[in-house]
Amino acid sequence: MLRKVAVIALPPVAVFELGVLCELFGYDRTGEGLPAYEFSVCSVGGRPVQTHAGFSISPSHDLTPAEDADLVAVIPNDTDAGPPEEVLETLRRAHARGAWVMSVCTGAFALGDAGLLDGRRCTTHWRHTDRLAARFPAAKVDPDVLYVADGTILTSAGTAAAVDCGLHLIREEQGSAVATQIARRMVVPPHRDGGQAQFVETPLQPIQCDTLQPVLTTVMASLDQPHTVDTMAAQAHMAPRTFARKFRAETGATPHDWLTNQRVLLARRLLEESSLGIDAIAVHAGFGSAATLRHHFGHRLSTTPQAYRAMFKTRVA
Repeated sequence: MLRKVAVIALPPVAVFELGVLCELFGYDRTGEGLPAYEFSVCSVGGRPVQTHAGFSISPSHDLTPAEDADLVAVIPNDTDAGPPEEVLETLRRAHARGAWVMSVCTGAFALGDAGLLDGRRCTTHWRHTDRLAARFPAAKVDPDVLYVADGTILTSAGTAAAVDCGLHLIREEQGSAVATQIARRMVVPPHRDGGQAQFVETPLQPIQCDTLQPVLTTVMASLDQPHTVDTMAAQAHMAPRTFARKFRAETGATPHDWLTNQRVLLARRLLEESSLGIDAIAVHAGFGSAATLRHHFGHRLSTTPQAYRAMFKTRVA
């Protein structure tokens, strides 16, 4: 049963991420019939820790509470410096005795330094997933999810994804009713599936390549047209099979996958910045119909165009 929670603070502490864990586990809600957690913020030697916002916090504990906590969590810190060895040993011991071990955002690097990500699915903020994968090649980094639960190792993506990860853990340990009540108190959705995509900010621009750049530039300027491998190959004055091989060699993707991705990116921009309806956006982006647009949106972003617009539509005052 989840009763004791220890958060390890390492400099420079990310204030919001620490606040998420305090909000989830640090409030006494027993008056509302909710479980109480013995909550501790810890640091090496119990010493003050600098935050990224320019002020310091003074934890009341050294690492001792983490030795028998049911959940040990680490929050973003200086990922280049890495945690002290005593922190890594604390994380390893927590995992070895079966405790939940959770990282928030780039706190995943600390779990990687402790060797806890080897052979496991994991995630972090989308801006850092490539670096996480390069630094810990034995980890199975998934850049497209809000959080991952692999055994008793929990990793969450950027910032607010820690709310989803924490509520998932509460739901697993104490049931949906408790998680829903805490979510209502926090005024957040009670459940967002961990498989929901992170919305990576990707610029709408062609990939720079050697011989196919003119074709890519032309296609990018006319995504509403019915491009195919045959039509693009004709522009490049190549046979379709030769073009497809050359395209993959220069861009790392098939022509169909690249074209679909560019169309999704254009649709995202139109959903954010224009007042066009879904049908019109589908045509402008080259999908032809709203049904096709919804299909590709669901496949690549795990959401619908309408839901995406509701989240990201630019509002003009």
